[in-house]
Amino acid sequence: MTIRKGEDWGREGPLPPGTEICPDDASLHAALNRESVPSCLGLLTGDLARTVAASGRTEHFVDDGQVLLLPVDLGIAEHEHGSHRFVSHLVLRRSWLLGPVIVISNAQFIDNWDVAPRSHPNDGWLDVTEVLPTMGIRQRIRARSLLPTAGHLPHPSIRTNRIREGTWEFRRALDVWVDGVRVGRTRSLRVRCEPDALTVCI
Repeated sequence: MTIRKGEDWGREGPLPPGTEICPDDASLHAALNRESVPSCLGLLTGDLARTVAASGRTEHFVDDGQVLLLPVDLGIAEHEHGSHRFVSHLVLRRSWLLGPVIVISNAQFIDNWDVAPRSHPNDGWLDVTEVLPTMGIRQRIRARSLLPTAGHLPHPSIRTNRIREGTWEFRRALDVWVDGVRVGRTRSLRVRCEPDALTVCI
């Protein structure tokens, strides 16, 4: 069940058998997009790991170790190059400084940027942050300098929304980045959230 306001999230327990340890976002992306996804993923570093305050240490990822088990939602993206699962974020852009930029977040962070400060990985929603094409370069540079502290919001040229599913169409193809990995270019996108689809541990 997705988290509710005021409730504890996750539980302590032994490391589940078959847990795959993901040291970074690239390995997390690879694990999620194989035909068979492991029942539990251990997080060390990366954007979801930072969101859930992972320690980055491996000492407790042993057979008799105790870990914090966290249910998380999963994003499913369908585009011109197929479909991908994501657990941190999906980014559509040609450039950060020109044209549209769309960030669909399950995690709060992209690197050191606090892009989606209200996002929670287990609330049953995906948070959308959209930079309008009309936003000028100077405004974008200023907004980017404020991203580490979420100071880019609110802004009249940045829209935010929460969705369970959504579709987009573009006149020109945009690059698609899934959990930090570029997977191609597309002029169409459909995204949906699958609540409680995965367990991670820290």
